[in-house]
Amino acid sequence: MQNDKNATEPVNVICMKWGTLYGPEYVNNLYRGVQRHLKRPHRFVCFTDDTAGLDDGIETFPLPALDLPEGHGDKRWRKLGLFRRDLADLKGIALFLDLDLVIVDDIDCFFEEPGIFLIIRDDDLFRAKPLRKVNPTRDRFLASVGNSSVFRYEIGAHAYILDAYVADPVAATERYEISQQFQSAELARHGHLEYWPRDWCVSFKNACVPRYARSFFQDPAAPSGARIVVFAGTPKMGEVLSGGGQKWYRRIGDTSWLRDAWTA
Repeated sequence: MQNDKNATEPVNVICMKWGTLYGPEYVNNLYRGVQRHLKRPHRFVCFTDDTAGLDDGIETFPLPALDLPEGHGDKRWRKLGLFRRDLADLKGIALFLDLDLVIVDDIDCFFEEPGIFLIIRDDDLFRAKPLRKVNPTRDRFLASVGNSSVFRYEIGAHAYILDAYVADPVAATERYEISQQFQSAELARHGHLEYWPRDWCVSFKNACVPRYARSFFQDPAAPSGARIVVFAGTPKMGEVLSGGGQKWYRRIGDTSWLRDAWTA
């Protein structure tokens, strides 16, 4: 599917916030980053259980219901609610963004890249894991998993993901460790699993921080071509932005460029 046929047609940028892990500043700064870096008309929508403190330009809706069977109270996989056939009043193409990421360059390309469902390849955010190859079947599956920090899809077109979860949530959570594994398996089963160009979404730890001893002489920097910096694993974004996340073997130097990109 080519999504650049009409660059004047509004698109959707969506995020989710629930509980107390992330304050409203995460949503507000993400919203402002989108405003700076997305030229085409768009709606910015946050699905949340608490609208307090959010900027006026942010549209809000309640968290999408999962409609789990009675007695099944596991709500950890809330993101799957985004695949409802009826998602608030939204229609058309949507780009989902996690709250713990920083936009560092224009993101119009995320709506222009051809594809039905585009997502980060999880393995692209991490260093190679050679020991995983002792189980080739599992290694092949994990190599295919998409990281759901950044993905684009057509609203309502992938309801089969939520349908499969609701049909047997116990089996799903027993077979898969996290929702993005289940989501990727269902997408692959339907032939819809595709990935962003590798250099668009990069790991702070593995792509921005120099490796080993070089980290004591060089400050972190976004690699050429990076559009979004994500925080897969540790350190978390909040740690880095507050000057933490150091290890005895890995210095994290000046990250003012990252703080500026997040708070500007």
